[in-house]
Amino acid sequence: MTDTGVFEQMLKLGKDNALLRFTLGSAFFKQERFAEAVEHLQKAVEFSPDYTAAWKILGRSLIGLERFMEAKNALQTGIEVADSKGDKQAAKEMQVFLKRVEKALEDS
Repeated sequence: MTDTGVFEQMLKLGKDNALLRFTLGSAFFKQERFAEAVEHLQKAVEFSPDYTAAWKILGRSLIGLERFMEAKNALQTGIEVADSKGDKQAAKEMQVFLKRVEKALEDS
């Protein structure tokens, strides 16, 4: 079974939650399967809108798909969430990616 296979099986068994979706999204992100990552990460933030790490990887996955406006929105939301939770490191990381997205939008 693949890295994602066990988790996809859990999903089929109805064990759907933010952590499972984040785990799947992160695994697909690492495999550069960005569309699949986005699908699961969007669900993760629906389940748990304050899931900072999910917002970060969602933004990066959208960048991978060159969906820059959506990436900008995800990263901005992620930064707000991180700031509200005092997660300065995550906010800084997302600010770096947000600057790249804004540059890509300017250049397009």
